[in-house]
Amino acid sequence: MLKTLPGDPPVELILRRSARARRFSLRVSRLDGRVTLSMPTHARESEAMAFAQSQADWIRRTQARSGGAIPVGIGSELPVQGQTLTITAAALRAPRIEGGLLLVPPDPDRAGTRVLAFLKLHARQRLQAASDHYGQLLGRRHAGITLRDTRSRWGSCAVSGELMYSWRLIMAPAEVLDYVAAHEIAHLAEMNHSPAFWSVVRRLMPDYDRHRAWLKRHGTTLHRYDFAGQSREEG
Repeated sequence: MLKTLPGDPPVELILRRSARARRFSLRVSRLDGRVTLSMPTHARESEAMAFAQSQADWIRRTQARSGGAIPVGIGSELPVQGQTLTITAAALRAPRIEGGLLLVPPDPDRAGTRVLAFLKLHARQRLQAASDHYGQLLGRRHAGITLRDTRSRWGSCAVSGELMYSWRLIMAPAEVLDYVAAHEIAHLAEMNHSPAFWSVVRRLMPDYDRHRAWLKRHGTTLHRYDFAGQSREEG
């Protein structure tokens, strides 16, 4: 349920009733600044809004620190494989990279979704190649890859050997994408995060530590790019 907290500026709230909630609580997403107000199942909405109003200053301060979403369109800048590209209109039928430009057809209303489709295709090709490469090094075969747009993890490996990746990895430096692929392939040998698992990762990528550190420091920024209309779960 969406509600608006009046003020300057107004704040959109997502009201969420929870059987496990014993009190009102607020959460501001670090990725896009969205505000969720959790409330006990039988609490009154008016009480929830009064609580939110009492925390209005904190909400706005926290939203300001989160940075909010970064809209993607003609004229904006976008990281791709660690390179910053300027999205530029050009007389062509499909997006392509030329130098420091990401050229897109001259239709501003569809620029974001076209760039999104381009990134997903590029991500699938890179992640497939990286998974195959590290699988060969390890001597293990994966069972295919799926792309999604999850916030909680950059990749996963099922017991079946199926791999899932966030397509947003294509916006990280190339070595960071490779690290995530090596990490998930290592799970084909060790389905855990034990010292033995990290030993396998290091064998596949000796300098993985710095790429893992980059993802921890900068990964949330990749989730801020808003392509207008993308699904967060489907890839």
